[in-house]
Amino acid sequence: MAVRNYAHTTPLKTGEREVENCRLDFADIDPIYQAFAPMVRELKFDVSEMAIATYLQARDEGKEISLLPVVMNGDFHHHSLSQWPGGPIRHPKELVGRRVGVRAYTQTTGLWVRGALKEDHGIEADQITWVTTEGPHVAEYVEPPYVERTSGKIVDLLRDGDIAAAVLGPVAIDDDGARLVPVIQNWQEAERAWAERHATVPINHMLTVRTDVLKDDPQAVRGIYDALTASIDAARPDGPLTSRQRAVRYGLSDSLMAALRLAIRYAREQGLIRSEFTAEDLFADFTRYVGA
Repeated sequence: MAVRNYAHTTPLKTGEREVENCRLDFADIDPIYQAFAPMVRELKFDVSEMAIATYLQARDEGKEISLLPVVMNGDFHHHSLSQWPGGPIRHPKELVGRRVGVRAYTQTTGLWVRGALKEDHGIEADQITWVTTEGPHVAEYVEPPYVERTSGKIVDLLRDGDIAAAVLGPVAIDDDGARLVPVIQNWQEAERAWAERHATVPINHMLTVRTDVLKDDPQAVRGIYDALTASIDAARPDGPLTSRQRAVRYGLSDSLMAALRLAIRYAREQGLIRSEFTAEDLFADFTRYVGA
């Protein structure tokens, strides 16, 4: 099992919370996104955390990986589109025709940022040149012509003016301690409006399982699901939740399905997937072998 250390995964890793019907061996992988390519290319793990954009592409290519209704993390991402202090962008529409950095075109944070740019500002993905440092986790995916690769670091390109903005988030800093500035100046208001419009919180990572494992040993998968969801409940604080805390959820809830429908729509609009499938289709294996 390959999952990052969270408040809801640590009890399983330490053995504090028992998992019925199986024994778990945890892979030591940090950062966790380094587990995604081995999972989709080699089925290296029985169970793995996975970025939702990567999973949708894996589904698109017919990979034998099934989705479990457990969100590992997520958040709003209007604030994740940043520029250097004093940068050239005064309004998001000024990004049209410019170069914007992102770790990979298929990165899930970039998926949500581009979705927001289209919804709020009418900017299509192909109106920007996306400068990346990594390729897709799903090897079969061919990047569109408006994606470029660079050997440099995104933050260096941003500082030197080679790119106008980057999907990094305002907390990112360079060696000199320069704090980046959100391109969407009213990002808090924009995130609240997006939340009211869609009644959900964007998903970044969910839990996946090899389809053969799910078919051959559904009780083991059920044990993992039950233990993890119990840990999510136990880790949830009393009182108002932050957007990141609200993002961590499980079960086939309206909020989860709404986020997945948006992720699928954005992925199609941005050329990440081609297949026609629904959010409900993603859980056909789970409901068949584990239950609703």
